[in-house]
Amino acid sequence: MLSMERFAGVDALDAAAGTMTVRAGTPLQTVQEAAEAAGFTFGVDLGARGSCQIGGMLATNAGGTRAIRYGMMREQVLGLEAVLADGTVVSSMNRMLKNNAGYDLKQLFIGSEGTLGVVTRAVLRLHPLLAAPATALCRVRDYDAVIALWNRVRTLPEVVSFEAMWPAFYDYVARHTPGVSAPFVGDDGFAVLIECATSAPGGDAHQALETGLAAGIEAGLVEDAVLATSERQARDLWTLREGLAIDALPHLVNFDVSLPTGELGVFAERCEAALRMQWPDAVCLFFGHVGDGNVHIGVSLAGMSDADADALDHCVYAVVRDMGGSVSAEHGIGVLKRPYLANTRSDAEIGLMRRLKAALDPGGILNPGKVL
Repeated sequence: MLSMERFAGVDALDAAAGTMTVRAGTPLQTVQEAAEAAGFTFGVDLGARGSCQIGGMLATNAGGTRAIRYGMMREQVLGLEAVLADGTVVSSMNRMLKNNAGYDLKQLFIGSEGTLGVVTRAVLRLHPLLAAPATALCRVRDYDAVIALWNRVRTLPEVVSFEAMWPAFYDYVARHTPGVSAPFVGDDGFAVLIECATSAPGGDAHQALETGLAAGIEAGLVEDAVLATSERQARDLWTLREGLAIDALPHLVNFDVSLPTGELGVFAERCEAALRMQWPDAVCLFFGHVGDGNVHIGVSLAGMSDADADALDHCVYAVVRDMGGSVSAEHGIGVLKRPYLANTRSDAEIGLMRRLKAALDPGGILNPGKVL
């Protein structure tokens, strides 16, 4: 086990270039706070910001709730340093936005889950500081309305997040999240969380979001909506979306998959139908970052056996394969998804991955048994 926890800290912040050089063990929250203190925003945000480390986020190419505006971790990196299996230090600490001198070697290590090298430092891109965000929760009747609303909202320059909760998921978290009063009740529609923020002087994210919601209501897409009037209310809306309440369900199995945004509605229907054919009493909950095509699935079975857990994986990933999606949107492959990598990647792609692994780690000592 290799921990980078003690190799942490911000080495440099270049305000003119809008970059920050950090060590791999630096927590995301430390990066965010240092960026904000200098008048910047870091593009990726995760619920585990206090514990997740930059090195791990790079190894898994973490995404989060702001991907529709800033992209994933891969888009936040200008350069990095990594140590290979033989001890070679590959210092590719580029600090320029434009650098086409040869291969972009940093991309080999981002998303490789530590199987090709150990990331030790990185040069991160920073973005203009955002003002206080505007957050709203909307009720819409079906997934077609979710997509129609997304097509309107995505034109707003201020949009940061567009999250959807399928009816059963929203109904569950609305009834089981302590300390939060949900603005809507029942499972008769989708709940959509939208967040806007602007860095433009004089910009008004609240006005932009209010205008967007009004247009959605006028078009018959939004049946009800609440615009947060305080930071506490906005946090409560996000607490519902984060869905920690479902962790109390017995034998919960989680999935993190991606498909084109327009196909998520059909995917959820097919996936739930396939699950219920084998487990009629299963609790199937869908939610996620619909704006970037990422849906999370929680499946709970009373008295689940190991055979059931394996069959659940096979069932869900078969639907993903048949619809041309990915078995891992943002959480990586690791060990558990390794048997299903071929559901998403071609034989030629996997073969090239093996050749890269053999070239950089011929002894197979870096995170053995993961990914391949």
